[in-house]
Amino acid sequence: MNAAGRFLRNNGLTLAFGTAFLLALAGQAAAGQADLNNQLVAAGLQPLGLGAYLTSSQFAVDVTENWQSEYLQFFLYIFGTVWLLQRGSPESKEPGKAGTESEREQKIGSHATDASPGWARTKGLRLAVYSRSLGLVMALFFLGSWTSQSITGWSAYNAEQLRDLQAPVTWGQSVTSADFWNRTLQNWQSELLAVASMAILSVYLRQRGSPESKPVGAAHTSTGVEG
Repeated sequence: MNAAGRFLRNNGLTLAFGTAFLLALAGQAAAGQADLNNQLVAAGLQPLGLGAYLTSSQFAVDVTENWQSEYLQFFLYIFGTVWLLQRGSPESKEPGKAGTESEREQKIGSHATDASPGWARTKGLRLAVYSRSLGLVMALFFLGSWTSQSITGWSAYNAEQLRDLQAPVTWGQSVTSADFWNRTLQNWQSELLAVASMAILSVYLRQRGSPESKPVGAAHTSTGVEG
């Protein structure tokens, strides 16, 4: 197999979902532009071209509104599964093993191997940060996308206000409004429900060959075992 073939094979999961993401984003852009232009034409205003729509606050808020809820889900799940357990779930550590585990179990410091990342062999702040880097990056992505959503949502709302000859609002008024939190919590509750459903359903249901599932013949009480 040549280098290109090995690259595709070794990165198939990321490439497949990345491609699907771009296709879905393109579809959202086309549908969002059409929907907004229908509203503009109905109000007697000029429709937007695709370029103008893609750089508009309306498109940005629709995208970042979903991103922030997804990254919230990952952030909470990554940190939550350090301490919280679900007996029988392949997504959980075994009962009695909650916590950050020993240096030997984590292969850090003097217990690092030749294949361990360089920062796993360090001590102090660098090791502390690297030991939590996945959750921290997810938290930063969540905060960044939430901030972006709040700013672009504020801009989009004020654009609607001006079209309706109404006074614009401040950013503070926007992020404390019932509309903002109604939209935000709609996304959060759906993500949290999905995580809770996955945690409990994976105890009793199976998907042959998936690392998100236990082996088909594994006992319901088997915890932390992947198929």
